[in-house]
Amino acid sequence: MRKYDEEFKREAVQKIHDGQSVASLSRELGVAESLLHKWKHQVMAESSAAEQEVVALRRKLREVEMERDILKKAALIFGRSG
Repeated sequence: MRKYDEEFKREAVQKIHDGQSVASLSRELGVAESLLHKWKHQVMAESSAAEQEVVALRRKLREVEMERDILKKAALIFGRSG
């Protein structure tokens, strides 16, 4: 069984995303169509997980920015009364 590195897999999946058919890519690279489909699904799953992480991080960033803004305003208010 031949091992393929991650870069090779990513480039193959990119060609599929760019419009090349799985069948023609399979012939071009000498890789089974089923393996190309497997790589494509793996990349899609990884990107989905990454997108979910980005959404969560953006939500957390908004929360932290709101907290910072509240603390800045509080510091101004309490600084004036002293």
